[in-house]
Amino acid sequence: MRFILKPLSFIPALIMMYIIFSFSAQNGTASSKLSYKVSHKIIASADHVLDLQLSDQQISRCIRKIHYYIRKCAHFTEYFLLAISISIPLYVYGIRGIWLVITASILCTGFAALDEFHQLFVEGRAGSLKDVLIDSCGSLTGIIFVRIFGYIGRKTIIEPLYQRLGAEQNNL
Repeated sequence: MRFILKPLSFIPALIMMYIIFSFSAQNGTASSKLSYKVSHKIIASADHVLDLQLSDQQISRCIRKIHYYIRKCAHFTEYFLLAISISIPLYVYGIRGIWLVITASILCTGFAALDEFHQLFVEGRAGSLKDVLIDSCGSLTGIIFVRIFGYIGRKTIIEPLYQRLGAEQNNL
């Protein structure tokens, strides 16, 4: 069973890569409209929750102020999720420690660079070294997240379980 499940552990990473590629394949207008909608939902939600009673003009001004940051947060988040979806299967295959960080970083940063290169051929889009840097920061954060949870899981669940099983076998 493990022989079948281990290779399937990469499916979330492939799905995440497809999602990122799909967003990058959108032309500049479609991409901007999508992030504008997200910005609008954030401002409208904040206006409703905080009862700010902003006018349409004030909402538009706020959207223009956060639109750039929403786009960059999207980059960070996409690659954070990609790093997690790549790091977990690597961890399952026994790649740990600094080698997990190096391998997952190379894969994620390489994909980010290829993605930005791909955008050079999409109408209204451009590749950006700054975006590769933001993507890489998101990836590194995701990798560190997996390392921390892997360590915590090993120390709090796996090792105590093995100790308990070892003690039970000694009592038999």
